[in-house]
Amino acid sequence: MYSFKQNPVGIYEKAFPAGYSWEQILVSARQAGYDFVEMSIDESQGRLDRLKWKPAERAALRQAIHNSGVPIWGMGISAHRKFPLGSASADLRQQGLDILYQSIELAADLGVRVIQVMGYDAFYEPSNADTEARYLEGLSTGVQWASAAGVLLALENVDTELVNSASKIMRIVKLINSPWLQAYPDIGNMAAYGYDPLEQLPQTKGHLVGVHVKDTRKGELRGVGLGEGIVQFEAAFQLLASLGYTGPLVMEMWSGMDKNNEPIGSITNARKTLSKWISNAWGNTNKES
Repeated sequence: MYSFKQNPVGIYEKAFPAGYSWEQILVSARQAGYDFVEMSIDESQGRLDRLKWKPAERAALRQAIHNSGVPIWGMGISAHRKFPLGSASADLRQQGLDILYQSIELAADLGVRVIQVMGYDAFYEPSNADTEARYLEGLSTGVQWASAAGVLLALENVDTELVNSASKIMRIVKLINSPWLQAYPDIGNMAAYGYDPLEQLPQTKGHLVGVHVKDTRKGELRGVGLGEGIVQFEAAFQLLASLGYTGPLVMEMWSGMDKNNEPIGSITNARKTLSKWISNAWGNTNKES
């Protein structure tokens, strides 16, 4: 199932049509050339309900993973936008903690290696020193749970001031100071908020466990086609190679982005583009062994 490439390439679940089953997602990912899929736990009830899947439902997904040969390597918890760990509401904070606990439990059950935690102390309410303190407290609790489960948490830079760059990711990683919390930056988000990935990425050296690949424009985080925005992917990949980074690269796309309503064609073309950039940066180090 695992290719042991130095830089396996994954694809975000939402790149596939909403009606696809997990079997269809995993098989399509393989056919498009991807090594794994990243699962989404977002604000929608359907995806939140996954956290309460019964043993038979979890077993069915494990079987689909086995049948397809494509693992679910990562999981992203964007549900913390609605249920932030730093919220002024004790009820929302508790729901955020419950989501984090259940996500770690589900990840351990499905063989997910890394949970990408978003840097949202607050989203639909004001952010301040108090929301930051509560966020750090909740994240520290999650790190304890993750360490017990053997699942890695990794912090993503997002569209809020607290964590919108790799340097801000690293401030929190160093504050919590646990091997179970690392850096998983989104280079597109950085560029959209005026940060230069070529200056930011070196700060994550020794703590980098994954990289989200997504094109953006200033203030425009979603819906920009690969190569149509401002992100200098080839230079970023070459920098990562020079830093000695070996690890996953995850293509973040949404099925509705495709202008011809052919999302599978889009993700296949994106994979071909990534293959070229990866080969130029890392040479022949990504052959299967």
